[in-house]
Parts: sequence; C-alpha cells; structure tokens
Amino acid sequence: MTADIEKKIHQTFQYLHDNAELSWEEVETTNYLKKLLEEHGCETITFDDCTGVVGKYGNFDAGLPVVAIRGDIDALWQEVDGEFKANHSCGHDAHMSIALGALWLLQARPELKDKVALKVVFQPAEEVGAGALKMVEKGVIDDVEYFYGLHLRPIAETVMGRASSVIIHGATRRLIYAIKGDDAHAARPHLNKNAIEIGSEILQLVSNIHIDPRIPHSAKMTQFQAGGRSGNIIPGSATFTLDLRAQNNDTMEILVNKVKNIVDSIKTLYNVDISLTKESGIVAAVTNDEAIAIAEAAIIKQLGEEGLEKPIVTPGGDDFHYYTVKKPALKATMIGLGCDLEPGLHHPNMRFNHDALINGAKVLYQMILDTYKI
Repeated sequence: MTADIEKKIHQTFQYLHDNAELSWEEVETTNYLKKLLEEHGCETITFDDCTGVVGKYGNFDAGLPVVAIRGDIDALWQEVDGEFKANHSCGHDAHMSIALGALWLLQARPELKDKVALKVVFQPAEEVGAGALKMVEKGVIDDVEYFYGLHLRPIAETVMGRASSVIIHGATRRLIYAIKGDDAHAARPHLNKNAIEIGSEILQLVSNIHIDPRIPHSAKMTQFQAGGRSGNIIPGSATFTLDLRAQNNDTMEILVNKVKNIVDSIKTLYNVDISLTKESGIVAAVTNDEAIAIAEAAIIKQLGEEGLEKPIVTPGGDDFHYYTVKKPALKATMIGLGCDLEPGLHHPNMRFNHDALINGAKVLYQMILDTYKI
C-alpha cells in the first residue's frame, strides 16, 4: 500500500511542478487539489474571492480536537533557462504532495476515520506573505487546535533522511518610501533638494543602527530609483525600499521604529516630502512546546533517532507563523525536512532528492496519529 501511495505522491508532485501558478493566481492548482480531495472522500471548502482549498476528513461531530496540516500552493516568478515563468523553486509543489501523502496514508487505515478530525489546508499566496492572513480571515483555523506545516530545507541546514521538529523563522518587514520634489538643472543645485543625496543620508543612518547584537537583525536599502535619461538634471523625486530582518518580533518592532524615526528626521531636516507608500512583512516564529514534542516523537518513529535534526534557526520567513500570532492558543510547529536541496531555496534550478517526499508524508501522518494517541 505504501508503494502505491509513494507512486501517487511522485505523480502528483510532477503535475504540480509542471503547472506552477503565481500568488493569488493558483486557479488551476486549486481546482486540481479540490478534485483530488473529493475523489478521496473529503468534504471541500473553497472561497469566492480567493484561491485555496481546504479538505476535511474524519469525524467533526464527536468533539475531537481538530488537527490541520498545511501545503502552500503558490510559485515564484523568475527566469529559468532564459525564460521568465512561474517556478516552484521554494518547494511548494513538494509541500502540497506531502500533505496529500499524509492524508492518503491515514486513509489507508479506514478504521481510523472516526477517530480523527483532519483539515488539509492548501493555502495560497505564501510567497507574498498574505495567504495565511486570508485563511485566518476566512475562519479556516477557528476550530483548529493543532496545526502542522512542513518546509524543504537546504543541504546546508540538514540532509536527506533527517528532519527538524521546528523551523524558527525570523521576522521580515519591507518599507517602501517615496520622495516627492521638483527637478533642477545640474548647474543650480541650490534650487531643489537632491533625492539621491537624501537617499544616501537615509542609507548611511540606517546602516548605523545598533540593537542588541545577540539577536540577529539587519536593515538595508534594497532598491533606489531616481532620475531619468538626462544626466544634467538633479532629481527631486525617488522611490526606495528598505528590507528589515530580525530573529524575533520584539526586535523587529524596535528596528522598524528606529528606521521610521530616521526617515522622519531626514524629512524634517531637509524639509522634503517623504511618505511611506507600502509596508509589508512576515512575523517571526512563535513556538509551542507541545507541538514540537509531537513532531520530535514522530520524526524518531519514522526516521529513527539519527533522523532527528536540532531546531533550525533561519533569517528566512514564512507566513505560516501568522496563524499562531493571530490565534495564540494554537499548538503549531513547522517541520524542516532534509532532502539534500541544492543550490538553495529560490534558486531557479533548485533541486532535491524526491525520495524525501514519502519521508515528509510519513512524519506528518505520524504526527496526526500521535496527536490523537492512536
């Protein structure tokens, strides 16, 4: 039976890999997953204003705690072998296939159906940090007590045959600003405020921010656009982006406040219009000891004692952690799955050992069993 399920997982992965779709555009992916869920006896929930689908399996009328597992469904837009396309270089095609595999392993034991209440959440728009919040808004986790996610990990963090019970992601924040002013002739610099000089001042001050060095953090300017085709014009307007990273949410708030204070000070010093046009980001992981313990036991049962990796701490982010921030009582963790992934996540030619798909499915399946103590 496991061999048949493994074959089906690989076939599903290949289809999803070959038919990647961008954030909020995962229409065919949603339809495909909905069809698969319904073919395997699940009740499905879809939404009239966004992509994504939830499958329900088990007994939701017996007062059992509801367990959810997540598969994120969107891809990245990037150049692959000279062609721009939607590309699953973050492993979401694997995450979907693994979540389905866990469901299929559970369904292979039909006597367990009345002993579980499982939601399989196929969430859109993780890559833009908005899908989890949408699922919260839709009430997807209102009745959920335990929530488990999973993410492929680069070979630098862990290897094939191993898995971590928790990924401790950092917080990210992106601030996009606009400087608005008038252009001036390059021979008359006293007639305007040079947007490039203003941006340079902000960059210098942001680079000199000091926060507790024991907590990883960074702030840098990642985009700056000013001027046009004429080199004899001093630009009065510009746009720039500041990318902020911090290992925990409290440090992120300190960092954001310091950056905003710097921009406000420069705005006053130069008497120039600088406005925040967009702010977005992802919260850092909020860990739960009970969920982590369940994950540790499941990894050991399925991969052996030697398969348990230490907790993975990474400056990368994932919007999965909005679930626990928005619902603090939620017992959640995200598994870090070793799969010999190279050269790295988001690389256009990312590759990994596909045998890890069944490992991930078995670990999630075991976590479901252990949560219900069956």
